[in-house]
Amino acid sequence: MPALADDPCAGFRWDVSKERALFAESALTLAAGKDRMSAPMVVPNRLYQLHLTPQDHVAFVTPPAKKMLTEGAYAGIAVLKVPVSGSYRVAVDIPFWIDVVSDGALVKAKDFQGQPGCSAPHKIVEFELTGAQPFVVQLSGATADSVRLTITASPVRNP
Repeated sequence: MPALADDPCAGFRWDVSKERALFAESALTLAAGKDRMSAPMVVPNRLYQLHLTPQDHVAFVTPPAKKMLTEGAYAGIAVLKVPVSGSYRVAVDIPFWIDVVSDGALVKAKDFQGQPGCSAPHKIVEFELTGAQPFVVQLSGATADSVRLTITASPVRNP
């Protein structure tokens, strides 16, 4: 077993034990949507393997918040249903852009973290999800055609 200092996933400032446990499970494989109508439904506390599409073939609900080159990039859309309003984390195994859309508008990210060299997870973005559901998760700017993704309720953090 590697020492804690050798674990590239040990540097998160947050407690990511829930995400780490989910990334150790078998993933449900789905094709990410090319548009809102073809997007699969995802729910919290499950690991998904989403197969992405060349980004120039994806019709986003709202343009991604980060402008990036699309040549050679992959993207996809999923629909998220959460049991209650609150803070949720979207965790992925590779670096790329994550947006959440509610009622046709981008939801501003509350916070994010990433760990170079870690893929279980690599990046976590936290969003406050309230109001109309379902939400749309837009993934863009990926260099790979597949991504592992999970969504979890954010634990209460001490100030």
